[in-house]
Amino acid sequence: MQHDAETDRARTDWEGRIAVRSDEEREFVFPDLAPPKEVTAVGGAGQVTIDWSPVDGAVGYLVLRGTGDHGPLESVDHHSGDVLSVPAPPYVDTTCTPGTPYRYAVASVPEVTVAGRPSAVVGAVPLVADGTVPVVSVTVDAVAEGIELAKPWVPMVGSERLSQLLCTDRSGGHEIGAELEQALRRMHDEIGVRTVRAHAIFHDDTRVYTEVDGEPSYDFTVVDAIYDKVLAIGLRPVVELGFMPRDLASDPSRTVFAYGAIISPPTSYERWHDLVRALVRHLVERYGLDEVLTWDFEVWNEANLEVFWSGTKAEWLHLYDATAAAVKAVDARLAIGGPSSAAAGWVDDLLAHAAAHGTPVDFVSTHTYGSPPLDVRASMERHGFGDARILWTEWGVTPTHFNPINDSVFAGVFLLRGMRSAAGRVDALAYWVASDHFEELGRPPRLLHGGFGLQTVGGLAKPRYHAMSLLSRLGPVELPVTLTGDGGGSLVEAWASRDDERVAVLLWNLTLDQTKADGAPELSRTVHVELPGVDPSWQATATTLGIGAGDVATAAAELGLGDWPTDEQLSELAERSRLVSTPLEWNGSALELTLPMPSAVLVELAPRRRD
Repeated sequence: MQHDAETDRARTDWEGRIAVRSDEEREFVFPDLAPPKEVTAVGGAGQVTIDWSPVDGAVGYLVLRGTGDHGPLESVDHHSGDVLSVPAPPYVDTTCTPGTPYRYAVASVPEVTVAGRPSAVVGAVPLVADGTVPVVSVTVDAVAEGIELAKPWVPMVGSERLSQLLCTDRSGGHEIGAELEQALRRMHDEIGVRTVRAHAIFHDDTRVYTEVDGEPSYDFTVVDAIYDKVLAIGLRPVVELGFMPRDLASDPSRTVFAYGAIISPPTSYERWHDLVRALVRHLVERYGLDEVLTWDFEVWNEANLEVFWSGTKAEWLHLYDATAAAVKAVDARLAIGGPSSAAAGWVDDLLAHAAAHGTPVDFVSTHTYGSPPLDVRASMERHGFGDARILWTEWGVTPTHFNPINDSVFAGVFLLRGMRSAAGRVDALAYWVASDHFEELGRPPRLLHGGFGLQTVGGLAKPRYHAMSLLSRLGPVELPVTLTGDGGGSLVEAWASRDDERVAVLLWNLTLDQTKADGAPELSRTVHVELPGVDPSWQATATTLGIGAGDVATAAAELGLGDWPTDEQLSELAERSRLVSTPLEWNGSALELTLPMPSAVLVELAPRRRD
């Protein structure tokens, strides 16, 4: 690992350039979308819920707000540090001041950097809390035929670069490679995840490419060792083709991350093409064509940010063309896609280019943080790629390393909201990442350092992992749900399911407003759940995720934990932060519970066990 000074330099460079987008000029014009109609804004305790009718061609919507009778409307900022557009109505605004009149409008978004004309303006006043807890009513149609419950968390999860599976160094007293492997195995075995996506298969630590006397030489020994481990876990790799091998880089001094990944274009696109073709041919020879046909090949990572690509957009499109040709030269059925972009950028750019030049795009991949993923199907249909798959190959609560929100209950409930939003409209929503064994900007300095991982160093489940676990307990049949009341359907949401002998209803209370991550009493809600059709003799249980429940950060604070726990403290943390299921009283047709913000409860109803 690099010295601290090099890590600090990489972190400073990252923080200075991570938000700088590259080359947003286009030769095509985005559609002038109509503003949303039927816009409403309804004030509730501590919040305003804004709703509207969807607009054909929109990938998302921007909610605008102003005060007074006149004056500008500005985007509502829920402080995620990334895209503020949301994919669909409704939107709950909790950044407002109770008792203050506001004006709201909504603009259609044809592409993430473009917003259309605002809708008609509507007014609302968030209510001042009066000491009572508002009631949200939820009705679950438990006897409906239902539909298949989509599970966008199952297809993919993100990871630190997979060469770390071979690392025998220790972090926080734990061997990195062995524990990263254990974390990925847990994602597969407990959550059912099928593939893992990671950076840097062409980084120099894999030794795939060197030039000897000016001639290319390939060595896939390290790649074989990596992918052998991945497949032995039961996972398949998503092969992100990057970064640039030093001997092929036009400017090896242009790097990102503490481990010095090279971000420049190649000296020769022909040699890049040949490297990709050689890798893919080797994978087919080693693992078999039938196996590799189930893998996805993704071109680079976030080239629309200066920090990840030192070339131009035209040069990246050239790279995409060369890569696609190389992959398809091995077998035309192999899947290639991109743009693997930050914040839903360059999707239209790639598709317009591909449509003009006949370049294949089997899937569209992009990333976002802090909000549910946008609906890029609209962009795909505009350019004639409506049948391609949609893979959000990175997604999470924040794009920021070392952010305490990553360890919070808020982040866990956020995961539920995003997965529910994505269900049925994306093919994969890959949470970034599986484990805190992650060192893009340096290795973890302490156990709870705000790392991206769903699991800590030492393998403790964070609230986001617990959220995945709750999702995995939903049944295969999704049931219809109706919600009414103050924040019903916007602040409070429900996802109901059924299997052969069980009804499972996942309920949560969340705003996207990250200034409320530590809780907001005015946003607590009493949830009254009606369950017509469920056998009244069945037993109800509740599994709660909330501040102090399934909450490793609170458990660590209660223990007065230092930077790294002892083995005894690690065991105590595991016990104190596990999910607990308890009996829940109900009257045979309905039940009632309190949901603070943030929190979630999985209610399961099943026949009573016979002892």
